[in-house]
Amino acid sequence: MEGVVVNFRGSHKTQYTNQMIIKIPEISTKEGASKLINKKAIWTSPSGKQIVGVIKKEHGNNGAVRVRFEKGLPGQAIGKKVKIE
Repeated sequence: MEGVVVNFRGSHKTQYTNQMIIKIPEISTKEGASKLINKKAIWTSPSGKQIVGVIKKEHGNNGAVRVRFEKGLPGQAIGKKVKIE
C-alpha cells in the first residue's frame, strides 16, 4: 500500500519535523485509517537511504494518518510516496 506525504505536523508556532501527515488514496474515512495504526511507513530518499516511521494516530476525518519517523524527513519528501507495510 502506498501513501503520499502531505506536510509536517504542526501548529501556528511549532513544527514537528519528525512527524508527518500522510494521505492514503484508498482510505477515505477515519475508521479506515484507524486500522493502520502501528504499521510501518518507509520513505526512500533519491540516494536509496530508507527512513522508517510508525503510524501513530488518525488525522482528521478523511483518512489521513500521523506518522512518527525515527528522525526527521527532509522537506523534499513532501509530495512523495511512502510505502506502508
